[in-house]
Amino acid sequence: MNKKLLIVDDHEIIRVGLRKMLEGSGFEIVSEASTAAEAIEAVDRELPDVVLMDIRMEGGDGLNALGRMKLDHPDLPIVLFSAYDNPTYIARAVALGASGYVLKSAPRERLLEAINTAVAGESAWTRVERRRVTGALATPRLSQDIEVPLTQRESEVLRQMALGLTNKEIAKMLGISYETVKEHVQHILRKIGVSDRTQAAVWAVRKNLV
Repeated sequence: MNKKLLIVDDHEIIRVGLRKMLEGSGFEIVSEASTAAEAIEAVDRELPDVVLMDIRMEGGDGLNALGRMKLDHPDLPIVLFSAYDNPTYIARAVALGASGYVLKSAPRERLLEAINTAVAGESAWTRVERRRVTGALATPRLSQDIEVPLTQRESEVLRQMALGLTNKEIAKMLGISYETVKEHVQHILRKIGVSDRTQAAVWAVRKNLV
């Protein structure tokens, strides 16, 4: 019996390609969604066995949708499918309970392997991906309820870092210089006791800043 799969992507050409790619794979695509809101409704309506979901979408963030789905359906396997090899995205995906993360540039075999592994109730994260976040998850301050005196501006910068924005993008969004953003990032990493943006993203997720 085929497993029920929900595809979530805001580009029709991607959804059509996935449908073609997954023909004969043992999965029945029970529904497609182009926004986070549609995806959440489709999960409640179709009760799929597994979800394959994009991250950057018009009208909603796939990572926020992941968090919402996991609240209502904690055992639902969700594999993120993204064009962005972004460590902060990966960190948030791990923290929010995604079963795996596959790049859109990956071969068909990798995508099928991830979906099959996830639907079997196992982790579809690769060894390399796990290594990228292991240090973050083991950071002492992440497991302790320590108040960190971030300024309002530092909190704003950290929130944007955790959403996957680069220093240049943060500078443009907040209307400050690139050099100022770099200084804020250095202060943030030092204050919260982590060594890179991935660890900072995990910290921000666990502190409910994003």
